[in-house]
Amino acid sequence: MTWLITGGAGYIGAHVVRVMAEAGERVAVLDDLSTGVPGRLPAGVPLVTGSTLDRALLDRTLADLGVTGVVHLAARKQVAESVEQPLRYYRENVHGLTVLLEAVAAAGIGRFLFSSSAAVYGTPDVDLVTEDLTCAPVNPYGETKLAGEWLVRAAGAAHGISTACLRYFNVAGAARPELADTGVSNIVPMMFERVTGGEPPRIFGDDYPTPDGTCVRDYIHVEDLASAHLAVARRLAEPAGSGDLTVNIGTGQGVSVREMAGLILEVTGRTGLVPRVEPRRAGDPARVVGSTELIGKELGWSARHGVRAMVESAWDGWCLRHPEARRG
Repeated sequence: MTWLITGGAGYIGAHVVRVMAEAGERVAVLDDLSTGVPGRLPAGVPLVTGSTLDRALLDRTLADLGVTGVVHLAARKQVAESVEQPLRYYRENVHGLTVLLEAVAAAGIGRFLFSSSAAVYGTPDVDLVTEDLTCAPVNPYGETKLAGEWLVRAAGAAHGISTACLRYFNVAGAARPELADTGVSNIVPMMFERVTGGEPPRIFGDDYPTPDGTCVRDYIHVEDLASAHLAVARRLAEPAGSGDLTVNIGTGQGVSVREMAGLILEVTGRTGLVPRVEPRRAGDPARVVGSTELIGKELGWSARHGVRAMVESAWDGWCLRHPEARRG
């Protein structure tokens, strides 16, 4: 098998590339480098710079590299931005996927793994989110991920492609400091940015029906997320690995925003700061924690890292780029 990993120079993508390459899989990367960093890639991994919207480039790449399977991670992924720029999100996330699937089908490629999101569930009112729960996304980002799942399954059924959709929960941490998340749109780097500047982390709402009044989320270490991709890719590569698989990728454990803020203050050595409570943000569900029973049953996979390891490894990466943060 030769796997093409779209978005493979990004935060999550680079972890997937490294885990798969280190496990002996042949991998190549397609990335437009809008957020990707070529230096994240292991030596010897081919990098094609370009977009999934470019059909001619896709056709050449799939043929020249002898691609037999695709791991599709390339996408826009910021919720607030998707509300402001829905047309851009539908173009890149849905139309880009359509063009990629057309190229995959034309090339006769039989394996396709799609990076989805727990955002497809919207605001579920259950303790544990299972894969058979009705999906009701509440923002354009989540809508594009759900539409992407529909496209992937339909193309798989029509063209004999074995497919998998991985619904990520909240991703954090880093396998190595140089691979850490360089953005500040997720809760951990957002809080790092605040405490580095001497400001308290913010908590949006403390009157939710949860044990401490703050939202509860499921956090997954990016290294565990990458290992899940390897496990699913290998399942798809098996002769019996046909059909479609849709699974949650999380820990099944809930962590409140207040608990996360306290852990971040402890790890960063800013325990003198007191988290600041601000008004709720529209659309934030009280609790979103994923059941991991299905992926455990199907693949024997489970997460290995806890939330402290996520925060500590993410902090090492943050300090690599912001040396003044460690001194503070």
